[in-house]
Amino acid sequence: MRFSQRLELRQGQSLVMTPQLLQAIKLLQFSSLELINYVEAELERNPLLERADEPPTAIDADRGEAGFEASAGDPGEAGVRSGDWLHTDMETDRGAMEGGLGTDLGNVFPDDRAATPGESKAPQEGLGLSSASWSGVGGSPRDGDEDVSLESYVAAQLSMQDMLGEQLSVATTDPAERLIGTTLIDLIDEAGYLSEPLGPVAERLGVALERVEAVLAIIHTFEPSGIGARNLAECLAIQLREADRLDPAMAQLVGHLELLARRDFAGLKRICGVDDEDLAEMVAEIRRLDPKPGLRFGGSPIQPVVPDVYVRAGSDGGWVVELNSDVLPRVLVNQTYLATVSKAARAEPEKSYITDCLQTANWLTRSLEQRARTILKVATEIVRQQDGFLVQGVEHLRPLNLRTVADAIGMHESTVSRVTSNKYVATPRGVFEMKYFFTAAIAGTRGGDAHSAESVRHRIKQMIDGESAEDVLSDDAIVQKLREAGIDIARRTVAKYREGLRIPSSVERRREKTALAMARA
Repeated sequence: MRFSQRLELRQGQSLVMTPQLLQAIKLLQFSSLELINYVEAELERNPLLERADEPPTAIDADRGEAGFEASAGDPGEAGVRSGDWLHTDMETDRGAMEGGLGTDLGNVFPDDRAATPGESKAPQEGLGLSSASWSGVGGSPRDGDEDVSLESYVAAQLSMQDMLGEQLSVATTDPAERLIGTTLIDLIDEAGYLSEPLGPVAERLGVALERVEAVLAIIHTFEPSGIGARNLAECLAIQLREADRLDPAMAQLVGHLELLARRDFAGLKRICGVDDEDLAEMVAEIRRLDPKPGLRFGGSPIQPVVPDVYVRAGSDGGWVVELNSDVLPRVLVNQTYLATVSKAARAEPEKSYITDCLQTANWLTRSLEQRARTILKVATEIVRQQDGFLVQGVEHLRPLNLRTVADAIGMHESTVSRVTSNKYVATPRGVFEMKYFFTAAIAGTRGGDAHSAESVRHRIKQMIDGESAEDVLSDDAIVQKLREAGIDIARRTVAKYREGLRIPSSVERRREKTALAMARA
């Protein structure tokens, strides 16, 4: 073997994930609320950024409005009046961003911006109160001359744990029982059920299981009725017991809820020892109970759905697609402040800091513009593809996938996936998430056009909603009707769609409709 040295020159391509590229990717998948929070944090950190008072004409005037015009009857003739989706100086970044990034990155959010207290402490006019004494009404000192918000004085809503804790302090004075009760209350989930068996709780607290069960029995007397139950049967039994309706027949019905779920009314009549009329009354009473008493307290805060794109009918019979300018943060670089601080900077760390801030600010402004243009581009193509849905309804929703949209607009599938994540479009038929329009294809019979899975689900639901007690459709009958309508579908697919819609089987539906008919008679 002989060793030697030589010099070789190799050329290759590789993708470098720079911080700026990561920022652009994150901005694409942010929802409107997440984007606003992100921009607010950047405005707080970067002194060169400021809010733009006037809307940027490049997006709103030229491209944001009337971005799509197409004939409702011929979506293939649609055209986009807006210009190119990126500036020429961003083509390199676009290619890198779309070059095989198949894995979505998790959202990373900075801390919320803290309010900056002011220094003015002028007294409130006409009230004879200083700022300090006026803020004391709300229970906390308040500095600054900002307008007083009434929201600051609204009492906070008690959580479920707080409400149960107050009832526990009244129900028992024993410190050990209060400790056990507090532990059990903390284990109650959002629906109002105990989320852990009592055995491990007793072992962890070092007390007898019987004592934990006794404290749980106390919690079962709290409001709302049924709170702290370990299962649905116990939850319903607690509510019936408090209403003095837990007789032996009702206890048997609660103990055999699986038969009620299967609509096996014949078996329930035999077990409970009642006739049809009594059973119908018992079932009606069960349905009036609350299966999830904890939800009365409300869950986590509900985030409002804000459309990112509006779609409206055009004057020529086509569709107009426009961005929602209210949810687009507008920022720009303060050139006046940049010139001032650049002249004052002497040391190298100061110059480096200003350079980094300027680079970050430029990238953020360009990334926001790129994000807006990309959303408009994708939304326009979705509207062009789903013209039939907008005109005629869900039955005419076309099968669509990410590759179809990506090929049509010249982007990568991963980019389209990020754009459609947590984005909503307001149409004449309602507000929908962009991902709603991407559905699987169901083949047509005799080589006909394919049908979207969502439209097939809608057809199945319509068939079942229109059936009577004498003519309940089985899955095989639904398959036959769909094939007559030109939809080639398997029986197991119909069963999967039916279960996804939470529709019981034909046997259970027949039992339920028969019982309802007898109860009405």
